[in-house]
Amino acid sequence: MLRSKGFFWLASRPEIVGEWSQAGGACSHEPIGVWWADLDRADWPDDPDTRAEIEKTWDAATGDRRQEIVFIGQRMDRPALSAALDACLLTDAEMALGPTLWIRFPDPLPAWDVVDVETDDARHGPIVVL
Repeated sequence: MLRSKGFFWLASRPEIVGEWSQAGGACSHEPIGVWWADLDRADWPDDPDTRAEIEKTWDAATGDRRQEIVFIGQRMDRPALSAALDACLLTDAEMALGPTLWIRFPDPLPAWDVVDVETDDARHGPIVVL
């Protein structure tokens, strides 16, 4: 794996967009915003192109929350990588429990010290201020 990057949704932190970045042996993850699905639509940008971009990947059940990570490398074992990532996803039964119970699930990552949110970011909603 040469590089991987993108954003992710954790069941234990359902409102926060997590960003993943890896290059060689250096990896990082951090909060980068709030999902648009967790905001009142009145707080969405007024710009029609920005709204269309948000709605392009909208899902009736999860809104804009999703996993979107790109992996770049040579001779990667795609089936093994897919299986490892799939093992991280909630099962249908876990998904049905909803966010009230998700936040009680074991959380594999260190705490993110989210203090406040400010200013709109057209891609991921308000920016998380640490």
